[in-house]
Amino acid sequence: MNCTSKEEENYTPVVYELKIPQLFKEKLINQIVPANNPLTQEGVALGKKLFFDKILSGDGTQSCASCHNPQKAFTDNLQFSSGIDGKQGIRNAMPLFNLAWNFDEKFAWDGKDFSLENQALEPVLNPIELHSDWKNVAKKLQNHSEYPTLFLQAFGTSNIDSTLVTKALAQFERTLISGNSKFDQYLLGEATLTPEEQNGFNIFMDEARGDCFHCHGSDNNPLWTDNQFHNNGLDASFSDLGLGAVTGDPADNGKFKSPSIRNLKFTAPYMHDGRFVTIEEVINHYSEGLKPSSTIDPLMKKVNQGGVGLSAKDKADLKAFLLTLSDDDFVNNPDFQE
Repeated sequence: MNCTSKEEENYTPVVYELKIPQLFKEKLINQIVPANNPLTQEGVALGKKLFFDKILSGDGTQSCASCHNPQKAFTDNLQFSSGIDGKQGIRNAMPLFNLAWNFDEKFAWDGKDFSLENQALEPVLNPIELHSDWKNVAKKLQNHSEYPTLFLQAFGTSNIDSTLVTKALAQFERTLISGNSKFDQYLLGEATLTPEEQNGFNIFMDEARGDCFHCHGSDNNPLWTDNQFHNNGLDASFSDLGLGAVTGDPADNGKFKSPSIRNLKFTAPYMHDGRFVTIEEVINHYSEGLKPSSTIDPLMKKVNQGGVGLSAKDKADLKAFLLTLSDDDFVNNPDFQE
């Protein structure tokens, strides 16, 4: 025991410097990194190892990366993912990037998890996801040939528990930054848009046409989401209450988080229930597919006409703009691969 105590006293983890894109520095307040979980090189490396390790699942067959594949912007291109027992969820696996800038810290489609650390607790326990229990996971990690030393170096203790595992996972997830799309380069004066892409951006920003920017950001919000919860007119009644099930407030029924529209090239299908397979279907929904309900967002101003009513050319140009937010460097970044 004395040996471990001495080791614990002596090892100081190395600070990890986040690689923050220039536009984020210019436009945004600081990212959120909790004081009790600062980023260190050892913590991030441990979190990455855990993210790809099937040891977190009940039967050792799945990892976080099973549903959050780095080459698909950390989603899986399935409408619903299956857990270790072959059971499907009812929501689409969310992509993971720019999570350190989720300023209200409400995670998941319905905002049920406060903080990245807490978000990582539930999938391990969930019977339709990794279906394990934390005591069993901690025991497996404790008996592993490498993990006790890695936890010692990252956190100053080799006594492994769920708190330290989720801290490590959150550290790795905060490094998943996407900020080098064609449109980012355009805003920095390093790329040129085609006339179609430029028109698509104008449609996106025009309240009389696309009117997309209120929920999904703009050239002044490089996250390309407001990180808030909206009922965007998908349904007239709700089999999934979304935020309403979390808050208990009927006024929140049918509200789900606005996902970032970065990396749409990699993240199909779309919406909380993965109902739309293509970007064209998403655009058609907002153009002529809106369904009125008691909680539909006031931003869906043209709900009575079914939507904003875009022409075929405007739809094609809007899609061309949306694809300029794809970040190939992000999905191919060796730091994020297994």
